[in-house]
Amino acid sequence: MIQLNFPPADLRIRQQNDRMEVFDPLRKKFVVLTDEEWVRQNLINYLSIDKKVPMTMMASERGLMVNNMPKRFDLLIFSSNGNPIMIVECKAPHIPVNEEVFYQAARYNITLQVKYLLITNGLEHHCIQVNYKTGETQFLKEIPLYHEL
Repeated sequence: MIQLNFPPADLRIRQQNDRMEVFDPLRKKFVVLTDEEWVRQNLINYLSIDKKVPMTMMASERGLMVNNMPKRFDLLIFSSNGNPIMIVECKAPHIPVNEEVFYQAARYNITLQVKYLLITNGLEHHCIQVNYKTGETQFLKEIPLYHEL
């Protein structure tokens, strides 16, 4: 796997038959190590260690309904009161972070109404703060610490 734009992570990786797997601490099981999963697991590690997001306040690969259609978000972060506060869309490193990826996260946010959107392909990260009172969005220079969310 390629080096991402995160600090090195100590991930549990194993060979299972003919495929590589990585341990997902949120789902508490080994999952197939795809390029996108590599980004997600490095991000989970980064958020937990560097941004102080408690593991108990993150969920990965869960379903939600968007316009009566089932979808799955990559990662969701909850505030200390248990409400969703940040939705994360992960892409494989070779997938450009473009307008379509931003729209995908925005569509998920129709249902969740979170304050922050984070989009990453592991190389490039964009964190957006949404102000529902003014309808404005602001690109942040960096991902906030958990207590700042």
